[in-house]
Amino acid sequence: MTAPLTPPHQPSPHDPWQKPPEGGGSGGSHLGTLLQSPEEGDLRTELRRAALVAVAVTVAGLALGLLWLWLAPRIPLVSDDTAVFLSDSEGEEAIGADGTFALLALAFGAVSAGLAFWFHRKGGIALVVALAVGGVLGSLVAWQLGTRLGPTDDVVAHAREVGKGVIFDAPLELHAKGALLAWSLAAMAVHLGLTAVFGPRDPEPEWGVYHGGPSGGVPFGPAPSGPAPSGPGPSGSAPSGPAPSSSPSPEEGPPQPGPSA
Repeated sequence: MTAPLTPPHQPSPHDPWQKPPEGGGSGGSHLGTLLQSPEEGDLRTELRRAALVAVAVTVAGLALGLLWLWLAPRIPLVSDDTAVFLSDSEGEEAIGADGTFALLALAFGAVSAGLAFWFHRKGGIALVVALAVGGVLGSLVAWQLGTRLGPTDDVVAHAREVGKGVIFDAPLELHAKGALLAWSLAAMAVHLGLTAVFGPRDPEPEWGVYHGGPSGGVPFGPAPSGPAPSGPGPSGSAPSGPAPSSSPSPEEGPPQPGPSA
């Protein structure tokens, strides 16, 4: 009788259920590397890039607000100590302010989508969502910044301050709230177009040849419809079809008796 090579209280070195060494050694780090799949790492990288894009687009709303404040037309008002009136009743400055904001937002959306595609060409749906969310947040930042830095919204106090018959500017307002979505819509449309034209292409599948017979391939077309060959098969045995009948056909008639000996 021989003693066992491995004591019962110690696990075998080839035991698949052996616990990894404690203390963060090389075995533990190797196991953590194996548990982290490549798809999980790619997802984390994509989410990190999307978050950076959303933050950058939101910060760019400060530039949009300053440009809107600078380029938007002013609405002239005048006071006669009893009420405040429009200096030009047929003016279109109010519509011009909304149109200026919408055009600037469209331009910012196209530029932000182009930059995002340039730096992150392999971005997926997370990047598009980041552009959409960042565009809405950036538009809100621009709207609030432009209205706060523009003329005061206390029209009565402003009219008393400037005096009777003096023209002053009305507060900057955004009447068409739908313009807040212009940035996001332009960014998604431009990014979709750039991805369709210049995005990476999936590799086309390669069609292999099936070598299934002695001739190197499988013949195409319908199988022959003629009778099976009557010769012996590949193994030399007789065909497995029904044996021919020995009874005469109707045309031949009954068999004639032969001469007796």
